[in-house]
Amino acid sequence: MSGIVRTQVVVIGAGQAGLSAAYFLRRAGLDFVVLDHSPGPGGAWQFRWPTLTYGKAHRVHDLPGMPLAAADADTGRPAADVVGAYFGAYERAFALPVRRPVNVTEVREGSGGEAGRLLVATDAGTWSARALVNATGTWDRPFWPRYPGQEAFAGRQLHTAQYRGPQEFAGQRVVVVGGGASGTQHLLELAGTAAETAWVTRRPPVWREGPFDEDWGRAVVARVEERVRAGLPPKSVVGVTGLPLTDEMRAAMAAGVLVRRPMFERITPEGVAWADGTVFRADAILWATGFRAAVDHLAPLKLREPGGGIRMEGTRAARDPRIHLVGYGPSASTIGANRAGRAAVRELTRLLAEAPGPLPAEPGAVSAAV
Repeated sequence: MSGIVRTQVVVIGAGQAGLSAAYFLRRAGLDFVVLDHSPGPGGAWQFRWPTLTYGKAHRVHDLPGMPLAAADADTGRPAADVVGAYFGAYERAFALPVRRPVNVTEVREGSGGEAGRLLVATDAGTWSARALVNATGTWDRPFWPRYPGQEAFAGRQLHTAQYRGPQEFAGQRVVVVGGGASGTQHLLELAGTAAETAWVTRRPPVWREGPFDEDWGRAVVARVEERVRAGLPPKSVVGVTGLPLTDEMRAAMAAGVLVRRPMFERITPEGVAWADGTVFRADAILWATGFRAAVDHLAPLKLREPGGGIRMEGTRAARDPRIHLVGYGPSASTIGANRAGRAAVRELTRLLAEAPGPLPAEPGAVSAAV
């Protein structure tokens, strides 16, 4: 592709949030393109480990306009396959203009003939847009904590993003670090394969009994939203929900699989050590320590606040009404992503109507390069 392709809206990312936004953009009759860096449909789900079946995964909420009813019979299939097939069918059903694989390198202000517009630079060319929906999620930014002695560990270290199932840890002693859903899922799988596991978390895990109902969900989202309104880095919605205390979890506790230890003080070549002299010899350390928002490509726009996050007003970046972040902060859940997509498009439709500016070229038309 040569030159600059002009459109009204660019969506970055084709996961739950990006596809939801694309659906509502299509309904609003706006000209847009979805740029996705993944090799195929499925968002981050396509990279989940094969032993994470659909039945074990956190519920994937229906995308707007097309139920995921067929997956009810696929609980034993890998979640990556089920969700990938569903997202692919969704893109085709609504003829969503998804381009992949396209890697976005930066988003910056236009100049010259593109003044007042946003330039989205990629390895497949540059798009010029009047507005942007960022739906890049977190999977591309796994968080690795740093501890003394980490570089000297003689075994293997890997993150949840690299985990492919328990078979590669057969007969090994494994430290699992992290108090979220991924950490507990890893421990349950490793229990029948690894020689021994140690579960380590910075804070005691919070177990929750009873239904994760709508009122409780709203309260959780409100807590996350407080941070992004203050310009602080968002905390994961899942991270503040607590862990469901199911019969499976109770059985794992009784079997000694989910026995939490406090965070170790240092890593040694042979394992991990605590301040009281306790040690655990390990062949591998599995960091189930979460992810951070993948928004580095937005750095040229200077959206970050002194607190380190992007201050949000709903889905809109407070510093620039042309830019909406979905699947970020309070909308970083499957149902929240759907709602955010609708809300973002509603605001962008008003914005584009109030300040129409130069009309975009017809889809696929190219302007002169700046």
